[in-house]
Amino acid sequence: MFIPHKKSLIRQLTSAVILLLLSMQTAAVFAQDDEGEIVLTSTPAKKDAIFGANSSIVYSVNLENKFDSKQTGTVGYRVLTLADKEVTKNAVNVSISKKSSKSLTLRIPEQAAGFYKVQFTVNFPEYDDTVRRVFGVDPTQIKSENSKPADFDSFWEKTLEELSKVEPNFKVEELPDSSRDNRRVFSIEMKSLGNLTVRGWMTLPNTKNSRKKFPVLLGLPGYQVDLKPMFGTDEDLAIVVLNVRGQGNSRDRIRTLRDDYIFTGLEDKNRYIMRGAIMDCVRMVDFIFSREELDHDNIMVSGGSMGGFLSIATASLDHRIKLCSAQNPILCDVKALPGKVVWPLRDFSRYIRVNRGLTMDKLLDNLSYFDTKNFATNIKCPTIMGIGLLDHLAPPDNEYTAFNNLQVKKHMIVFRDLGHEVAVFYKDYEGRWMRDTFALF
Repeated sequence: MFIPHKKSLIRQLTSAVILLLLSMQTAAVFAQDDEGEIVLTSTPAKKDAIFGANSSIVYSVNLENKFDSKQTGTVGYRVLTLADKEVTKNAVNVSISKKSSKSLTLRIPEQAAGFYKVQFTVNFPEYDDTVRRVFGVDPTQIKSENSKPADFDSFWEKTLEELSKVEPNFKVEELPDSSRDNRRVFSIEMKSLGNLTVRGWMTLPNTKNSRKKFPVLLGLPGYQVDLKPMFGTDEDLAIVVLNVRGQGNSRDRIRTLRDDYIFTGLEDKNRYIMRGAIMDCVRMVDFIFSREELDHDNIMVSGGSMGGFLSIATASLDHRIKLCSAQNPILCDVKALPGKVVWPLRDFSRYIRVNRGLTMDKLLDNLSYFDTKNFATNIKCPTIMGIGLLDHLAPPDNEYTAFNNLQVKKHMIVFRDLGHEVAVFYKDYEGRWMRDTFALF
């Protein structure tokens, strides 16, 4: 067995220690470099990042240098359409002392009415980064290039007539074991278009006043969302929620995969799943009118995403609705979606591949009968909408084609830094608006 010389062993250990120390020092250097960054914060001159026509688009940009050394580089912007076509760009040189901040103003040339992506970039020898935002210019002037089908109204009149021939057979059962917040819980079951069974829930405040009639908040579901009974401390409001066919507890005959729901039956507009889903919503309004304890003159419909789409469609087809609230409604200006969004176009393309003879143009033609902007033209009640400018499913310019088609008292709430969502502020505003309109003081 080989036994190393004592001095040799010491030299080996010393070398190992030196290498370990060097590696630790090197790691420390890299760690120190990793800690450095330049933080860019952009703030539009207009609170909602909505600018007027014939005006510059102005952003205040703040740079925070977290390096322990002076940094010299460039800060710039790149503006694109929502379909990613470059419009303009520019950059300026900037130096920032170590551990310090600097602010500057970037002015983007005026643009035509619409929405635009803007990429704010920092390029320094030791650090690069990009912050992505969206701004709008005079969006109330946005109009769709895609017209409403000539037989749109007659298509839906025939659909409503078909629904009217289906006996609803309403079934209501109180579930006392599920009650809370001083509210009673009821399950709802009914027959809708095609004689399909759909279900929902109703919660009512406890009251000793047998003549009390409660205004109604009708909540409609998002995509593949299973709505449950909704509670709260409101003592003078009924809350009714619906699970449309193929969702939640309404999956008796339609049990699609999540990704398949959006195109089910779309090769034929008379068989498209949304045709029945919208009629499910109308049938729930029928239910509300069948109940003596509910105030038939004060119904608000509300929902987000697919629920926003269903809210606008329901208020359009059923003028018994008094208020409409739609957050990030999908399927706005559907023929203008290609090139802007991945979903639902990706699933449509998958559907086309397994259905010979079907084309994207055919699907979009059929989908025009379910286009949110086309429903909007027939709404008769006051309506509010909320959108996020960074929404990758419901682009803001598409949303505005629906909003601009509303010919009623309306209000848009824009969240410049949000995607497919709204902030708590929207729900607070919605609640105050509803209570003021329904005189719930």
